Amino acid sequence: MKRGDVVLVSVLLAAALIFLVPRWLGGNESEKNHINPLTATITVDGQVFKTVELTKEEQTIEIETDHGLNILKVHDYGIEMIEADCPDQVCLSFGFVDKKNQSIVCLPHKVLVEVEGASGGENQDETDAVVN
Repeated sequence: MKRGDVVLVSVLLAAALIFLVPRWLGGNESEKNHINPLTATITVDGQVFKTVELTKEEQTIEIETDHGLNILKVHDYGIEMIEADCPDQVCLSFGFVDKKNQSIVCLPHKVLVEVEGASGGENQDETDAVVN
């Protein structure tokens, strides 16, 4: 190898390390999202039923109304519908939601679960800047 080749390979390796080392030292990105924990607002027929913090600990929420029964499970910083007695069972197909602005909907039972940022935290929906 010529001297120029060695310099080029060294520069490329240094550039690669500059981008990779912060990822190795920074930890898991999903864990950083839990510094400001998320909450899930559960509404039934347009009225707030309950607001829960999405934590790692397992928690079961039972929603029994005139329309039917839904069971939600909070775990691993997310929430999912694990049981419903509605005829179409579409709400079970939403799966595990753990990101802001995701939702679970059960239309026959009029149940809506919306994942939001923690209350009292920094409002992430505000405009950062306006560019003309």
